[in-house]
Amino acid sequence: MKLTNEIVIQKAKQIGFHLIGFTKAEILEKESEKLAQWLNKKYQAEMDYMERNLVKKKDVKKILPEAKSIISLGINYYTQHEYSNDKKHGKISRYAWGKDYHLIIWAMLNEMEEKLKSIESKFKSYSYVDTGPVMDKAWAVRAGIGWLGKHTNIINREMGSWFFIANIISNYEFDYSEQIPDFCGNCTACIDACPTDAIVDEYVVDSNKCISYLTIENKKEISEKFSGKFDHWLFGCDICQDVCPWNQKFSIETLENEFLPQHKEIELDEILNLKEEEFRTRFKQSPVKRAKLAGLKRNAAFLKLT
Repeated sequence: MKLTNEIVIQKAKQIGFHLIGFTKAEILEKESEKLAQWLNKKYQAEMDYMERNLVKKKDVKKILPEAKSIISLGINYYTQHEYSNDKKHGKISRYAWGKDYHLIIWAMLNEMEEKLKSIESKFKSYSYVDTGPVMDKAWAVRAGIGWLGKHTNIINREMGSWFFIANIISNYEFDYSEQIPDFCGNCTACIDACPTDAIVDEYVVDSNKCISYLTIENKKEISEKFSGKFDHWLFGCDICQDVCPWNQKFSIETLENEFLPQHKEIELDEILNLKEEEFRTRFKQSPVKRAKLAGLKRNAAFLKLT
């Protein structure tokens, strides 16, 4: 049976994806130029992996030589819960409230690809969430999933920006989706709200100043110049998304139970007294483990001093 857009969309929705778009597997010339400019300014901070596999990021045919299309997928993770704003606690970014999304989406992608291969035996593919050599946001924009917001997250008109992105590189041709125009307009809410001025220009984030980077990927001590500016974020930060009008108007509750809150906020003293074995057990399937216990303790100590 020949694969069609309708079949792919049907299978994707059955598995649990909420957004599906299609685009041609082309060389990402403009996007690669912008990435190079961003790297040249050292906005990647200590994230050296951002500098690797640039050829594959530019041309997915270096990953799958027969590549003809990209199927871009989105899954909503929004849950409407509020923080206590108790200064004894540190806040966790919403994407990390539940089970590690990689574990969830990898399983969904495997199921998706198996279903498509069972329909069309000649179907070949490689899939990625955000750990592979692909420019996931660029493909999401090209596939019409949404547009790139000024905070550099992808925004969808019906869902806002609270969704994860996955991409399937395939050797199959589809009818390609129309790109969505940029609806940010003159709004600068995300830029104005960032307490560390990490959004240095529209659509440009300097990771060296970003609370998400500083509390997760960063392996160094946190500079005193950020004292009092973290708004009690212990792991990650959602400020630029929280203030976005598209999220305030159009966020909808996820139907994925594994994204429901398990770690929404944590008492700072509890983190400072946590043992390694307890940490590994408690956060075994949580994105929070990315910061490692030493990173969390550093963050908690920084918050207590500010």
